[in-house]
Amino acid sequence: MIAMILVGGKGTRLKEITKDTAKPAVSFGAKYRMIDFTLSNLANSNLDVIGLITQYEPFELMSYIGRGRSWDLDVLDGGIFFLTPFAKNGDILWQKGTADAVRQYFDFVREYHADYVLILSGDQIYKMDYQEILRRHLEANASVTIAATEVDPKEASRFGILETDSDGIVTGFEEKPGNPKGNLASMGIYLFNAPVLERLLRNTETTESLDFGKHVIPASLREGDRLAAYRFEGYWRDIGTVESLYLANMDMLEDPDFLGLNVSKNLPVYSKSLNLPPHSILDTGEVRGSVIADGCVIGGTVDHCTIGYRTVVRPGAELRDCVVLPGAVIGKDAFLRRVIVNKNVSVPDGYRLDAETVTVLDETNLERLGGSR
Repeated sequence: MIAMILVGGKGTRLKEITKDTAKPAVSFGAKYRMIDFTLSNLANSNLDVIGLITQYEPFELMSYIGRGRSWDLDVLDGGIFFLTPFAKNGDILWQKGTADAVRQYFDFVREYHADYVLILSGDQIYKMDYQEILRRHLEANASVTIAATEVDPKEASRFGILETDSDGIVTGFEEKPGNPKGNLASMGIYLFNAPVLERLLRNTETTESLDFGKHVIPASLREGDRLAAYRFEGYWRDIGTVESLYLANMDMLEDPDFLGLNVSKNLPVYSKSLNLPPHSILDTGEVRGSVIADGCVIGGTVDHCTIGYRTVVRPGAELRDCVVLPGAVIGKDAFLRRVIVNKNVSVPDGYRLDAETVTVLDETNLERLGGSR
């Protein structure tokens, strides 16, 4: 079994946060990046042949991952391979959808003579042993296995929704339905028999993009393949929007046992150490119910926030229910509530933004969104 990670496109629903950063490279929970969770799951599942398919703003992500040493994935016969757009017959092959991205690099699957191909996303927060998906796949004698979880019925229209029989075999699938028939949602994690995946990618033609949810899974059902559902019952959140990024950070703050991040056993989550000094809380600083990453200097009040690497909070500043991405500077006597401060943003002294809904604060919208007291 080999894995292929889809890094994704521009991530426009994350607004200014992804203007020059690939989604999986976005900071989460002060010290992590979103890609840490997928890479840690792979390491904990003893999978070490990984194709990471990039397209949009790959440099920061590639620099962060390197050879995968921080996740113990720098092995001799395998490891992490960055699969980037390339020119063929004079044309640059840009990816047109999730399945098209895999189709372009199917030689990678052939190179390792894979029996099974695990398709993953790099922008989800969860812990999973992928060997359990394979076990379910084999027990069900499936051609395709889809990891699925129950979601809030009000949110079901955002996902691909599965219908299954009493044995967990998929009988129906609809991508982002207007009127969902249930709430068992695809997690965008698929395990294929390699020959089945090759056939589906070869036979499924579209005039525009080729996606797993919109095209490949429905085609597999039509062609009579046996599809199984692997039900996942742990914490999972797909980070596709500003609100979902914010809520995942708040989930972490509100649950002291969130994903067992404070425990070194049971599928630990690894991250790349930046070798920074510990954070410092000055005499004027006060911190309540928050997570502060290394290299931070806190001189103001931080209440129920996640504060990324190298952030400075000046004396008199007050942050409540905020997510601060790395490298930000919060000026003296500033006040922020329910705000995501983008990386490397400098908030002026006395600046105030008490947002009614989750708001991204960036250098490009500072003056428009808030101002001095």
